[in-house]
Amino acid sequence: MTPLDHDLHRERAFHDLCRATLDRMADGADERVITCEDVSASGADAEVLGHRLRSHAKELREEAPGPLFFGRLDRTDGRSHHIGRRRISAHPAEPPLVVDWRAPVARAFYQARPDDPQGVRVRRRFGWAPYSKGDSADLTGLEDEHLDGAPDMSAAADGAGRGGLLAAEIERPRVGPMRDIAATIRPEQDDLVRAPLGTSLCVQGAPGTGKTAVGLHRAAYLLYAHPRRVQAGGLLILGPNRAFLAYVSEVLPALGERDVRQTTVDEEIARAVGHRPRAEDGEAAAAVKHDARMAGVLRRALHARVAAPSEELTVPDGAYRWRVPAGELAALVADVRAEAPPYLVGRERLRSRVVRAVRARAERRAGPVGAAWERRVGRSRPVASLLDACWPRAVPEQVLAEVLADPRDPALTGAERAAIRWPRPPRSYRSARWTAADLVLLDELAGQLERPAGYGHIVVDEAQDLSPMQCRAVARRTAASGSLTVLGDLAQGTAPWAAADWREQLAHLGRPDARVTALTAGYRVPRAVVELANRLLAALPADVPPARSVRRDGEVAVRAVTDLEAAVVDAVRAALGREGSVGVVVADAAYERLRDVLACAGIPAGHPGEVAAGAPRVTLVPDGLAKGLEYDHVVLVEPAAIAEAGPRGLNRLYVALTRAVTRLDVLHARPLPPELGPAPGR
Repeated sequence: MTPLDHDLHRERAFHDLCRATLDRMADGADERVITCEDVSASGADAEVLGHRLRSHAKELREEAPGPLFFGRLDRTDGRSHHIGRRRISAHPAEPPLVVDWRAPVARAFYQARPDDPQGVRVRRRFGWAPYSKGDSADLTGLEDEHLDGAPDMSAAADGAGRGGLLAAEIERPRVGPMRDIAATIRPEQDDLVRAPLGTSLCVQGAPGTGKTAVGLHRAAYLLYAHPRRVQAGGLLILGPNRAFLAYVSEVLPALGERDVRQTTVDEEIARAVGHRPRAEDGEAAAAVKHDARMAGVLRRALHARVAAPSEELTVPDGAYRWRVPAGELAALVADVRAEAPPYLVGRERLRSRVVRAVRARAERRAGPVGAAWERRVGRSRPVASLLDACWPRAVPEQVLAEVLADPRDPALTGAERAAIRWPRPPRSYRSARWTAADLVLLDELAGQLERPAGYGHIVVDEAQDLSPMQCRAVARRTAASGSLTVLGDLAQGTAPWAAADWREQLAHLGRPDARVTALTAGYRVPRAVVELANRLLAALPADVPPARSVRRDGEVAVRAVTDLEAAVVDAVRAALGREGSVGVVVADAAYERLRDVLACAGIPAGHPGEVAAGAPRVTLVPDGLAKGLEYDHVVLVEPAAIAEAGPRGLNRLYVALTRAVTRLDVLHARPLPPELGPAPGR
């Protein structure tokens, strides 16, 4: 047995030890749950302790099958640390067998380099068989990088050379949902993942740079590094659509974080306001409703209800009647209004000050009064009547219905007012059929009525496509001391209101001073694909640096065909002869027709978001849902049809071109968009 083979044998044996230790950890967690039932403590303390122990036991039992470590650090002080996705230790007080990738000591695995070894002598990476469930026999190779100047070595069943294991992991075929990148985080990504909790970040990421993975790993890191602070406020993941969320749904559970809310902005808003969209807006109406000016329109409509009193206030109190003049009451209303609190807060603030004015008169006449007296006066009919007249109650649906029935605000043009006006107002706001944009406005009004508590941290992906009003909805959900991780690519902005500048978008998100970092090095998209897509950048309404790829592999073929449907079928069959997933990206309008074509050819095709075991290898993707998804082989059908899909057609084409991980096959019967230039690969 050679020394390298001996190392492999020893690492396999160590993995067996780690597996046995993890099993004992799970058994011990179950025993602690049983023991906890007999603890002597208050009911509340016992319940909290029991919940924590049950959650920990459930987490260990549901540990995803797979290798328990992916790297090792040999330090200059003689210590060694295996690095994995969770901490494994025979006893909490003993040094761990495997260190969690988020632990401070593990950071050197991602950051150490020859000119800055950070106390590391050797960095070892492990090669595991594809789709390994964690059998030690699946450990097929190892690769050592000596940071002290000694010769590097590798041992791998597949013969991977220096750097081969890292490249093989990055380029592994994409089958099923998105994987975590804990084993392959690059230094620039690690800096973002481990940024302090209070820091709001904006990551401008070119296709394939791992911006989504960075956001999800940052969420996992914050939950590890600041569990009480983050869990107290909650952590929210916001994605662009359900297909995208289904694709990324397994990343956080694989990293040991299962109780994280993942949803879309529209679904989060619908849940908050208690309505679902039951109607659709035209393009002009949607554009107006998503405009930032609507916040002011709604605020003015809401506060138009506030009025100065016309009569004095008289409050009976036994034998006395306390009177507050109308002029003094008007001054109180004006003062509260000038302070601009949330509407319902302002109503209660006015109540408090009115009671204070009554109390001042009572104490001058009869001496000090108590808290019970103040509560009784505050609830009295005269005070309630005053509030209803000067600062009446309001509900978002009523206010919005009044605005849409008769828009009058001068901030809007005549055409804009006409666009949002209801042609036939409902009999009551309770019977109104709200659109998706209306729900955003209802959420805005709810926030103006009463400020919500907010989350401790929010990760929002594809943020360039949020409208100003959607951005405000996200901002309201961020606690005053909370922070944001904003992910996106201005070049991939496909919504009518897509942002052209991050500073303006961050201002709408309530974090104008957030740090903006650009990721341009792509690890997912091959160089040939990136170079083709980059041809579109000059024609896009966004100033972003061109993407570059560290991968020299990959293929691009651009082919003019006469029978487009037959060519698609042939291309899909050819792709199925290779390893990996197949995505067929087509213009939204052609989706149904192409689905029938593939079905008639006997090729089952799934829909984006179908990532469960047993889902078809082929996914038919309408270009409007392509963002954030990735496939080993992409067949892109008729680029001109995608480019013509509205003012943002070229942005949609840019997205579609950058979904391929291994091979891109572009088929066209019509001339290519001129922005693509001469076709490569002929």
